[in-house]
Amino acid sequence: MRISARTQYALSAMLALAVADRPVHAERIAVTQEIPRRFCDNILLQLRRAGLIRSQRGPDGGYWLARPAGHIALADVIRVTEGAEPPARPFSPAAAPLAEIWDRLRSHENALLSEITLADVIAAGDSNDSAVAGREVW
Repeated sequence: MRISARTQYALSAMLALAVADRPVHAERIAVTQEIPRRFCDNILLQLRRAGLIRSQRGPDGGYWLARPAGHIALADVIRVTEGAEPPARPFSPAAAPLAEIWDRLRSHENALLSEITLADVIAAGDSNDSAVAGREVW
């Protein structure tokens, strides 16, 4: 599986929101997570339209998770930013057995990413005494 820069940034933004105790402005997310501002705005819009985050305008506004971090799987974010994974190109007859292996690999990959939540990632980071993705949120 290839993870695009958009997905990496989206996961970073979601983790930043997951550890925040109040709404976070897009500018703050962009700066702390080292995401180009316009790219950050587009990603946040995409995540909001998908129902993963909410927003409010104004000085007391910002972005926050639409559900608890324990209810948002990594796969949820990846599906929003990457879309549906295209089917694998057919294998030649000699390599046809690889098709089943590829299907099983995708199935395991999807199952794992569906099991791991934002809260799990934060807990793993806390156990290593590190900030989210090695960056401060506040």
